[in-house]
Amino acid sequence: MTSTTSGGGPARISSRAALLDAVRAAGQISRVDLSRETGLTGATVSTVVRRLIDDGLVIESGRSASTGGKPATLLTLNADARFAVGVHLDQGALTYVVSNLSGAIVGRWRRPGAGAAPPGTVVERIGVEIELLVARLGIEPRRILGLGVVSAGPLTSSIGLVMTPPAMEAWTNYPLASALSARLGRPVLLENDATAAAIGEYWAGPLEAGSVFAALYMGSGIGAGVMVDGAVYRGASGNTGEVGHICVAIDGPVCWCGNRGCVEALGGPASVVDAARTTELLLPGVGVAENFAAVARAATRGEPTARSLLLNSARYLALAAQALANILDLDRVVLTGPSFALAGSLYVPVIQQRLDESFFARGSHRVEVVISNRAAEAAAVGGAALVLQSELAPRSSNPRGPLEPGPPLRVPAPVRVLSGPSPVGHAVPATR
Repeated sequence: MTSTTSGGGPARISSRAALLDAVRAAGQISRVDLSRETGLTGATVSTVVRRLIDDGLVIESGRSASTGGKPATLLTLNADARFAVGVHLDQGALTYVVSNLSGAIVGRWRRPGAGAAPPGTVVERIGVEIELLVARLGIEPRRILGLGVVSAGPLTSSIGLVMTPPAMEAWTNYPLASALSARLGRPVLLENDATAAAIGEYWAGPLEAGSVFAALYMGSGIGAGVMVDGAVYRGASGNTGEVGHICVAIDGPVCWCGNRGCVEALGGPASVVDAARTTELLLPGVGVAENFAAVARAATRGEPTARSLLLNSARYLALAAQALANILDLDRVVLTGPSFALAGSLYVPVIQQRLDESFFARGSHRVEVVISNRAAEAAAVGGAALVLQSELAPRSSNPRGPLEPGPPLRVPAPVRVLSGPSPVGHAVPATR
């Protein structure tokens, strides 16, 4: 994988990564055009392309139209030469996504979450479930580039989760990347869920390279990932976009982060569920995610109390979106994450109206608010995209975790069939 500098700085661009990225972006391209696009000499392009063909990453896919001379041989990315696995670790659910080099999803699987199980037990379970998923998809383990594991932040590269919501307190300071890498023998990259969702949105979505957008993420909590001109912005420690912890009420309720009056404490899923305690909307014996889903379903059916609760939540999320837009001069806000997948249609008009009326630079341009078409699994998609970018996109700043490849991924034979839906998903055409 392409190595990068720490602290969110620019990557050290290798000729291999630059050429792979250029082939991916072009779809089909000649060696001459590769030299023109990357600035590399013809000799370097010829040598590196030969190695990429030998490795099966690039194939010769035809010839260009003749312009009087010999037609040029065209090169194309061999999308199924390698694969990446994205894992979204959450207390309520574990979501797995497998993508090929073009970003197309070839398999997905949603499983019960970490719950109250010890981290070591969950890591072993993740290992078993990934091995099962890879085997069921018929992918040779040696073709797995690595894993992108995402969870709620903040994170560090050496430790992993350094502060967690109460439901996942056991994961605080647990060495997640090294534990998973040791279990599966593959490189593991860590990222917070909101930043990963932004990377996945750019990688697989129809977004212009010059766009400045934020993925406003709502799962069990609230955060945001920011992409500027095709590169993720991480900040000094890689924990940007924590808009759920913007204070909007100085004397407001205490948030799990230790501050008062945070957006998340006033408008997040847990606050919606708490406000619904005295109603008939909640389901007995289930967690916040399931009960937020119950409130969202009632709201979409037109139940007045449920709609009122979500519209109140949307007003706080609109403040977070306005702060992001004002600070970063965004041109788009993408609502994503499991909670927006359930109730995004109620949030969009509230957030859009706030930005239309209060965004500081509204006289210069409008900030468009949209719902991601992959909101439910955005974090896991972004986890897989992390791995793909580390191999194919040299402009990316450094994700967290070990980058050196380990021994081959183990595949059990025979595999034990786990309970739950089939791990084999359907292919999704890539748009980028």
